[in-house]
Amino acid sequence: MHDAPPPSEPWLGGRLALRQPPRGGHRAGTDAILLAAGAGARPGETVCDLGAGTGAVGLAVARACPGVRVMLVERDAEAASLARLNVQENGLSDRVGVIEADVTAPGRERRSAGLLPDSVDLLLTNPPFFEAGRHRVSPVAARAAAHGFPEPGGLEAWLRTAADLVRPGGRLVLIHRADALPACLDALAGRFGGLTVTPVQPRAEAAAIRVLVAGMRGSRAPFTLGPALVLHGPDGRFTERVEAMHRGEMP
Repeated sequence: MHDAPPPSEPWLGGRLALRQPPRGGHRAGTDAILLAAGAGARPGETVCDLGAGTGAVGLAVARACPGVRVMLVERDAEAASLARLNVQENGLSDRVGVIEADVTAPGRERRSAGLLPDSVDLLLTNPPFFEAGRHRVSPVAARAAAHGFPEPGGLEAWLRTAADLVRPGGRLVLIHRADALPACLDALAGRFGGLTVTPVQPRAEAAAIRVLVAGMRGSRAPFTLGPALVLHGPDGRFTERVEAMHRGEMP
């Protein structure tokens, strides 16, 4: 990056310091916090944050679980540069690395970048939310790349790469728009089983706006629809559970 990096900001109640793009760019928010809180990482595991941006999810998991090793995968050069800086400034260089790679690239290209098959115990991902041609593209290039796939079929390709990286018996957790749940289930079919879907509702009486989907590679266990996670109480504030997640208190 030629310009000075953006200033460091406290995140997760000050448990992490993050350098992120200025407002208007793609910044980690509640989706990243929910994904990190739902990770369920275990000591000794290798964790991959696929499409890591500046590293918020993977760094949160590394901070919460000192026994894990984390791989941050990001294709945008500026975001990857900030991720490296965030790793260093949070004192996590011994356990967290950054791989600059296109998740949807052909297998040979991914592997030469360091994305090796069956190498991950737990994969966490917040894929781009929109397929090509189905949304209004942001004029901010990095934000546009983070929010939408450049080619049709992007979600399928993204989750195919996820399945390639996760070892048999390994786990995946993703967050996506609620209306994209059918597409997520289609892309996961035959790759991950034992799927559990957690609807995320803005209020108790409102329809879900996000879904958290967790599964195990190669499992034949049945599908489970879990209880909803409600973000806001009647007063409009975060519920006690979600507020705790924002402080970095992983369940």
